[in-house]
Amino acid sequence: MIIQRTDRYVGPSFSLENRIRRQIWNWVWLLLFRPSPRTFHTWRATLLRVFGARLGHDVHIYPGVKVWAPWNLVMGNHTAVADGVTLYNISPIAIGDHAVVSQGSHLCTGSHDYNSPTFQLIAAPITLERHVWVCAEAFISPGVTLAEGAVVAPRSVVTRSLRKAWTVYGGTPANPIGQRQPQ
Repeated sequence: MIIQRTDRYVGPSFSLENRIRRQIWNWVWLLLFRPSPRTFHTWRATLLRVFGARLGHDVHIYPGVKVWAPWNLVMGNHTAVADGVTLYNISPIAIGDHAVVSQGSHLCTGSHDYNSPTFQLIAAPITLERHVWVCAEAFISPGVTLAEGAVVAPRSVVTRSLRKAWTVYGGTPANPIGQRQPQ
């Protein structure tokens, strides 16, 4: 998806409505989400739902998680997103049932077209299927799908979809390094 600007060189990439919604969310995050006690998962899930997130039950989202646009977040049942995670979801991020995103990871749905004279903003969704584990400080690029049961090793960089189910991936860029037992 290409985000169109009114003025290609200096205009904003997002509509006024989008920018206002994000500003309101940023204040709610700062005043109500971020300072909440670690055990208040239901409270944080409620705040995200108020802003349009679609969350399953038993969702654990820790107070140090930074969500750019809650309305572009979908999480299944029994999922967890740890402190220090950045969900830069200018395009949707979908996290399947029983998936975990560990501390310090960055899921990034946006980038820039380096062939554009204005470095036009581009975006593509990220999908984590069921039982995926994104380990600490991993980076997931725009447009990536992680197959069911995939594990992304700590500090790995995923630049393309990883389609082999129940496989462990690691490195920069991430490649298969092992197998995982299906659950």
